[in-house]
Order: sequence, then C-alpha cells, then structure tokens
Amino acid sequence: MSKKLVIKVTAGADSPERCSQAFTVAAVAVASGVEVSLWLTGESAWFALPGRAAAFELPHSAPLPDLIESILAGGRITLCTQCAARRDIAEKDVLDGVRIAGAQVFVQEAMTDGTQALVY
Repeated sequence: MSKKLVIKVTAGADSPERCSQAFTVAAVAVASGVEVSLWLTGESAWFALPGRAAAFELPHSAPLPDLIESILAGGRITLCTQCAARRDIAEKDVLDGVRIAGAQVFVQEAMTDGTQALVY
C-alpha cells in the first residue's frame, strides 16, 4: 500500500508563512515519491489563477510558482468549489492541471486507507 498525503491550505498572502509551509511540504512530498493532493481553500484559492503565485513573496522560501509547478508535475491541486464560487473563479480561469471539486471529494480522499491529512 502506497502512502498518500492530502494537504488543505487555508492561508494565502494573509498568512504567508503558513501558506508557504503547506506548498513546501507538498512539493517535498511529491519529490519524495509520495502521492500528494493539495487543496486550495480560503485565501489560497487565488493561487489557482495564472500569475497570482508570482506576486507572493516570503524571504528565505522557495518561489511559489516553482512549488506549484513541482506539485502539478507529480501530484494534484484542487480548488474548493465553494471558495472558487465566492471569488467568481471558473474552470476556464484556473492554471492548467488544477481542478475544482467539493467537500465530498476532499472527504473521500482524506478517508482513503493509507492517507495522512494535514491542514495549514
């Protein structure tokens, strides 16, 4: 049985250290061969849009666009349905490889055997 990691990031530019930690952990897990599903909720939802991650800055942290690229290369990024709707974000607006899905899918992923869930 392979190990899986589901990460929900609730923070964006409003809490840059917490936000960066979530993306960093996800990227490191992907690089380590772990199956990763990163969920963008709350203020992190904006990072599903092209160009938004480039404006994110946090000293001594990896650039957010690079982390997103790494995660998408070997894992999955999902934007919360309700969070997208509250921000008028549609499927056509998001980065290639990002999907929009709801709580039912999150719960299904988090409850799968062999899965560890983290919330930032």
